[in-house]
Amino acid sequence: MGRRVKRREVEVKSIINKSNLPVGDYSLNPYTGCSHGCRYCYASFMKRFTAHNEAWGSFVDVKIWDEIKRKERFRDKEIFIGSVTDPYMAEEEEYRRTRHVLEELAGSGARISIQTKSDLVLRDIDLFKKFDHCRIGISINSLDESFREDMDRAPSIERRIRALEVLHSEEIATSCFISPIFPGITDVEAIVRRVKDFSSFIWLENLNLRGSFKSDILSYIGSRYPSLSMLYDAIYRRGDLSYWEELDLRMREFSREMGMEYWINSDDLSRSASMPTVLVNYFYHEKIKKSANKR
Repeated sequence: MGRRVKRREVEVKSIINKSNLPVGDYSLNPYTGCSHGCRYCYASFMKRFTAHNEAWGSFVDVKIWDEIKRKERFRDKEIFIGSVTDPYMAEEEEYRRTRHVLEELAGSGARISIQTKSDLVLRDIDLFKKFDHCRIGISINSLDESFREDMDRAPSIERRIRALEVLHSEEIATSCFISPIFPGITDVEAIVRRVKDFSSFIWLENLNLRGSFKSDILSYIGSRYPSLSMLYDAIYRRGDLSYWEELDLRMREFSREMGMEYWINSDDLSRSASMPTVLVNYFYHEKIKKSANKR
């Protein structure tokens, strides 16, 4: 938890880029790298675009940019902040790059969506209220603090849940991102029950193992959860999708029991904090999407 993080300031030509994500017209990342050091981080591929030799999670590049020009071009466009970094990691308290860009964009007419694991996000409630459309997402994939500590160096689960509550009480739209779902470990229903009263959306995303962290996660499962080794081998070595297909069916039924709508790979940034919670299956992988959409 006390790993030293190398920081440096880097000048960039542009801070806002066109996005091909399922959510957002543009992506915005005030930092490269992330001190939360999540063991399953899909964004670790970003390291190859830097000059760092340090392990992912051990460095943060603080971006410095010129004033954003022609802000009016973002009117009614969604800007997703935090696609490959956490915009509210500990470094933000000192460097305030996320707050700076929000100050720049206030009044532009842009629709803002933010994803974080940190309750530092509460600092900027005053700025969120300057946007006609603003949604804050908090990522949680377990209610077990010991498992969370094994996976990341982000704020505790209770602090994240409290952040959702505070944001909702301030009438700011929120989403709880249950991601990544670890088969046999993440209790999706328990998390939904815990956050449903103060989340506009609850998104579900499956654990995708690829790249350098695949072997690390599988080794961790074998060591800490040996009874799940066969399940993980079936999913991540033999490509068996049945666990996710069954989870989709279970979540459909659960959403009916809870009186919530159930969407597949869909979004609506215009939903306000006062509207009923929607459960969204965001299983991105094409085979899973096709399987789910047939039902």
